[in-house]
Amino acid sequence: MDQLSIPVSLHSHASFIPLFNGLNFSDWWEQVQFHLDVLDLDLALQIEKPATIIDESSNEEKALYKAWERSNRLSLLFMRMTVVNNLKSTIPKTDSAKEIKKLIEERSQTTDKSLAGTLMSNLTNMKYYGSRAMHEHVFDMTTLAAKLKTLGMNVDEYSLVQFILNSLPPE
Repeated sequence: MDQLSIPVSLHSHASFIPLFNGLNFSDWWEQVQFHLDVLDLDLALQIEKPATIIDESSNEEKALYKAWERSNRLSLLFMRMTVVNNLKSTIPKTDSAKEIKKLIEERSQTTDKSLAGTLMSNLTNMKYYGSRAMHEHVFDMTTLAAKLKTLGMNVDEYSLVQFILNSLPPE
């Protein structure tokens, strides 16, 4: 009976996780950790893989190895279930839950750098043409600066004012 309840629980827990889309690693990882902990499947993320069991292994060593293997296998499945389909194919295959977490985190950092570059380019090249209210233009530029801050690039107030002034027509 226990074996039947785990897949159902995995699926139901996974449905509450925001899908990792390349831009939401922190939120995604926080939820994955929580749900794996609740399911008591986080052992593979907490400790290194135990030594392979041999005939002379103690019952405790055998039990730990079996628990770690199960945790690792189900954690891998759980994490893959919560990644958007178009990113799954870009993440190399691995048999380690710790490794897939690392690969997903690296994917997120690459995406963050690319997004930060795009946002900074938009902020520095934005121009006001008078087709909408000035306060909307300023608000849009302030929003871009706030998005950059969430990615670790702080645009100080002085620089933001300079970007806004540079975006205005000469007159």
